[in-house]
Amino acid sequence: MELPINQRIFTNRLVFYSILVTILMASCKADFLDRKPLDKVSEADVWQDEKLIEAFVNNCYDVRHGFLVDYYMMPLSDEAYRRGRETYHLINRGELSPVNNTALDHWGKFYNLITNCNVFFESIDDAPIDESLKDRFRGEVGFMRAYAYFRLVSLYGGVPLITSVFGLHDDFRVERNTYDECIGFIVAELEAAEERLPLQYSGKDIGRITKGAAMALKSRVLLYAASPLNNPENDQAKWIKAAEAAKAVIDLGIYSLYPDYKSLFTTPFNQEVIWSRQFQNNRSIETRIELHFYPNGSGGYGQVNPLHNLVDAYETKKGTLPADDPDYNPQAPYENRDPRFYDCILYDGAPWQDRRIESYVPGGMDSSEGTEGWNASFTSYSVRKFVDESISRPSASNVGNTPWIYIRYGEILLNYAEAMYHLGDENTARNYVNTIRQRESVQMPPVLDSGVGLLKRIQHERRIELVFEEHRFFDVRRWKIAEETENVDAMRMSITLDRSTGKKTYKPEVFQERGFSERNYLVPIPQSEIERNSLLTQNSGY
Repeated sequence: MELPINQRIFTNRLVFYSILVTILMASCKADFLDRKPLDKVSEADVWQDEKLIEAFVNNCYDVRHGFLVDYYMMPLSDEAYRRGRETYHLINRGELSPVNNTALDHWGKFYNLITNCNVFFESIDDAPIDESLKDRFRGEVGFMRAYAYFRLVSLYGGVPLITSVFGLHDDFRVERNTYDECIGFIVAELEAAEERLPLQYSGKDIGRITKGAAMALKSRVLLYAASPLNNPENDQAKWIKAAEAAKAVIDLGIYSLYPDYKSLFTTPFNQEVIWSRQFQNNRSIETRIELHFYPNGSGGYGQVNPLHNLVDAYETKKGTLPADDPDYNPQAPYENRDPRFYDCILYDGAPWQDRRIESYVPGGMDSSEGTEGWNASFTSYSVRKFVDESISRPSASNVGNTPWIYIRYGEILLNYAEAMYHLGDENTARNYVNTIRQRESVQMPPVLDSGVGLLKRIQHERRIELVFEEHRFFDVRRWKIAEETENVDAMRMSITLDRSTGKKTYKPEVFQERGFSERNYLVPIPQSEIERNSLLTQNSGY
């Protein structure tokens, strides 16, 4: 039985390159005068063979995901802290520059993907394969090129639109296109992909890019383009496009909310997932999130530590923030909270495998005084979302297979709510936010706010529902509120146990100063790229 596409990508890459090596070796053994030129292998052989073409297309699926250990987005916002990486702390302090942007240097990775996509489009037309398959491949690769450009413009603003392969004697210097020009190109790519891709796959092709994925990505693209950062004049036509794109996905009728929020993220190909990447770590280790996220008392590295700022953002079961709930007890801070809090964050006293989390001192198992204390969380919290809790004592080879979900239906509902709010339809906006809050395992009280209060509730719902999924970094920037959210110092929870009485004392405290300025709404282009291309201008303030 063949594996789904996302489990076959890297296997196919190996097959692809193994075949190329075989071709090269065969060429070397042939008569010297009769052998094929080495620089013609791709042209003469790859684009004449359906399996090799498919391997090339599969290789274009190799796009960065949210479980890459040195590129976590969670600690680059008010969600979390990244232990042991100074480059993250520079960004959190507002000291990002064109030469110290390692954690946010996605320029080269995405342009490499774009180059591969351009090679495909310059080679596929004359390939002797079935036209319907050829067209589907065009849809898949066009989607990946659109996604790469969207991530680039979301980080850097307008970037050079390169749609052909450079020749040896071409001028490599190119100017930046405007943000709107890039968005126009991305949307056109996605609309072309919509026409070429099926709604669903079966068998070995489950996991490939679908028509729904193209439509869903277009929803996100148009929402970002309509937002204050990119639409300062509040052009209503842009909000109309964003609303229409989200509603089109909803109207497909093939996606719905998964009943259980926690298992949504560990259940492959469920009805809420629109585009995801599957891993098969039992064959070849690609992610180690259990090893990186587990608390130190269970053998984890505890590298990503949720902030107490985030914990304070989870409402009580009454539907209000803890600070606004008269029944909230700061010495019993984790009682009666939004169920999604318990699904996403490990806190002191949380039930965990066959024990409870011990973040207290002295002597707590998950504290700096516990087992492998050097790996203890700096905030007293660990990430629970995504992890496979059946893994005991994770290691480099003992990890789960949690997929990374790029796009899910819950996001689309929130996209639609936000767009409709900006179009003045508050009833629809509230209804869709409340649909999220009424997920079977969540059941939070409905939002009743209006006006600016409703907008804040929509933004807050995205913070909670989409936590750790690489949305918060971009959301606070596109909303132009990062100067508020990212200038708040990072908080931890200090927990002290009185062993004589068994009583714990909880005390939130600042542990890291943070800073954000106007220039930080965009990321600086790497200095090395500026030096290579004299026509490439740097973002303002850098």
